[in-house]
Amino acid sequence: MISTASVAMKAAELSELMRRRRSLRTYRAQPVPKEFLGQILEAAVWAPSAHNRQPWRFVVISRAATKERLAREMGAKLRGDLSADAVPPAVIDADVARSYQRVTEAPLLLLLCMSLQDMDEYGDERRQAHERTMAQQSAAMAGQNILLMASSLGLGACWMCAPLFCQDLVVSVLDLPADWRPQGLITLGFPAQQRQRERDSWETRTIRR
Repeated sequence: MISTASVAMKAAELSELMRRRRSLRTYRAQPVPKEFLGQILEAAVWAPSAHNRQPWRFVVISRAATKERLAREMGAKLRGDLSADAVPPAVIDADVARSYQRVTEAPLLLLLCMSLQDMDEYGDERRQAHERTMAQQSAAMAGQNILLMASSLGLGACWMCAPLFCQDLVVSVLDLPADWRPQGLITLGFPAQQRQRERDSWETRTIRR
């Protein structure tokens, strides 16, 4: 029988891990050990998933040339989108430069994708749209496991949503299977910064019925 004290201790450790996690964007040049990467991906695949279909897909990006090309192509797409919105050129330059730096200077990138290959198929768009959402939610839960495991290993990480705005481009640049739909790009590395983070009380975001 598990004691109440043991349960409370494990809960406290998990709570501390979740509170300690930060979205960090600058890293030391030190590479991420291969065994850490294995632990991170192992944690990811134990996330809950719709129908247990495990629709997540992962791309490990460590080569400098691949990072550079991905950052350059994504930056060009970002520049085009912001220009179409009539954003001032100085603001565009700063946004593109910041994105390029984050992608190219991270020691390791994990592109989190989802696939509908093993999900259910329906004859109407309403239910099919829900099936896509279920796959996206499953991939997001795998991403949360990645962030928590990275934090437990002393790594910094940050989820970048930029691939959502240029999914086809990212698939093309990385030569991915057509059914792999990018959801987020997670930068990983030993942190070179500290960041304080505040959270509103859960009570301010909760309704009781």
